[in-house]
Amino acid sequence: MAYSVRIDDELKNKAFPIIEKYGLTPSQLIKLVFRQIAETKVLPLSFDYQANEPNEETKQAIRELINNRQTQTLKEYDNWNDLIKDIQGE
Repeated sequence: MAYSVRIDDELKNKAFPIIEKYGLTPSQLIKLVFRQIAETKVLPLSFDYQANEPNEETKQAIRELINNRQTQTLKEYDNWNDLIKDIQGE
């Protein structure tokens, strides 16, 4: 039994080059995905993906950085060794 899938041009133009970078044709990728579904009985997808959304720990670090910038002067170092010496209290 054969299936046809309609994919809009924008999606195709974005996805096909990535698939081809892996050395696959779109048809080969679809067969691989279906084979994995048949063997594992799960979809090989993550539905919790959040593009460019930092996790809560990163958000907190960003907030702290912004708050500290408003109240403190950031130190600058001419080189890596000077930074290490400052961290070690030398």
